[in-house]
Amino acid sequence: MSQHRNIWRTLPGIVISGVCLWWTFRGFHLHDFSDLRVVAPVWLLGVVLFTILGYGTRCYRWYRMLRSVGSSFAACARVLLTSLAANNILPFRIGDVMRIFTYAEDLHTTPSVIMSTVLLEKLLDVFTLAVMMALSLMLGGAGAGSPHLRMLTEVSVAVSTVGLLVMVFGATTIEQLMKKVVAKAKKPLLRKIEHWVILALDCIRQIGVVGTLMLILTSFIAWGFEVMLYISAAHAIGMTSDALGPMQATAEANLSFLVPSSPGGIGPFEFACKDALLRHGIQAVPAGLFGLVIHVWFLVSLTAVGGIWFLIHRKHLATHKPLLQEIETLPEELPQE
Repeated sequence: MSQHRNIWRTLPGIVISGVCLWWTFRGFHLHDFSDLRVVAPVWLLGVVLFTILGYGTRCYRWYRMLRSVGSSFAACARVLLTSLAANNILPFRIGDVMRIFTYAEDLHTTPSVIMSTVLLEKLLDVFTLAVMMALSLMLGGAGAGSPHLRMLTEVSVAVSTVGLLVMVFGATTIEQLMKKVVAKAKKPLLRKIEHWVILALDCIRQIGVVGTLMLILTSFIAWGFEVMLYISAAHAIGMTSDALGPMQATAEANLSFLVPSSPGGIGPFEFACKDALLRHGIQAVPAGLFGLVIHVWFLVSLTAVGGIWFLIHRKHLATHKPLLQEIETLPEELPQE
């Protein structure tokens, strides 16, 4: 029964992905795909280098969030890359759920602490990408004339900024408010949620204002490396755009992961990347192919690295329990710790 329910829950995402792919590649011909060539192989080194630097910086950012509880950089990198690989092949962002519940012991902390860092990580990414998007729209490109895209960008900047400010400066206020609400309600579920929220807010307090500013800087560095990756990939296949094209493509394509879809964000990513490049003078065919190429690179490289690291770790632990069986044991509600 649960399997049928899960199938129905994944169906809307699959439909969204299918519609986005059709809309992105409508009017394309087979020869458009077969004509795709690497015209400057040396730039592929940049693609590999900036992928390593970008995701290495993300691993370091998460390590900075968790180092106070005794997590090592190697453990943070392994768990983060494993979760990204799982998100690419499994529905419902299972990788993030596994990161919170399955690997708490590996990181020497509790699921509540990990949950707070994952939330902070998402806010940092949305904030950074939205700022990059806003800059690309303000400084040039046809996208500056799109009121809907501009409004969406401004809302993303505002929401993520408020979220960061609340998490960093309002932790004590939220904790006091939560205690008052729970004391009046006297419900077991609310007490459990209160326990989790207080633990999470304590983690945010330990990071502090200076620590959060460092995390913001690290986020801009990480996404800056990804912009350089897009530039390298564009040069590798002989695609040229204005200076802001790769930055808007990076921001818009990665913000598309906020749209529910199939695992890996297939469909919305290609659509958003093409839309961004069209606004910076790229024709439809090269813009669509670029989005496809860059997404395939991310899916293959991250899934391979995270998957291999996951298998090596499981072999080291001599774990023979099937992965799907482990996933079925993940809690559907908040545990006590």
